[in-house]
Amino acid sequence: MTKVKLTTNKGDITLEIDAQEAPISAENFMSYVDNGFYDGTIFHRVIDGFMIQGGGFTPDMKQKKADKNIKNEWKNKLTNQRGAVAMARLGGDPDSASSQFFINLKDNGFLDQAQPDGAAYAVFGKVVEGMEVVDAIKGVKTTDKSGHGDVPVEPVIVTKAERLE
Repeated sequence: MTKVKLTTNKGDITLEIDAQEAPISAENFMSYVDNGFYDGTIFHRVIDGFMIQGGGFTPDMKQKKADKNIKNEWKNKLTNQRGAVAMARLGGDPDSASSQFFINLKDNGFLDQAQPDGAAYAVFGKVVEGMEVVDAIKGVKTTDKSGHGDVPVEPVIVTKAERLE
């Protein structure tokens, strides 16, 4: 299993990426890690009791240009339990995931069930170290900013995302 360290201004989070169960999502995520795309992005959506989402915006809420969308692999053995990392996507478009991902703050089994658009949310990894950092992030004060809700008042920045050997 490949591990990725997310260095944030709140501490480090280590993810284990499951390329066996979610090969498309894993390869997609790792390509963003390896090309430095996530460096300088923020966790732009923080909902205590649900999840924290990142991978698409800079601290000034400018959306980064992502690569092409990927096929949704929600029918794997991985579930949206506490600490699971999944692909964010647009409701109504199952195959709209690109660079954005989220970390589940609790067991969110409803995200494993097909939504009205016919698909669920594909898990591709889990937090293996630093869940206390994730829990610290969930407690930050949020506001509305640039047309988005649940945005941290003080940016939670991923200063570096790197593959660990």
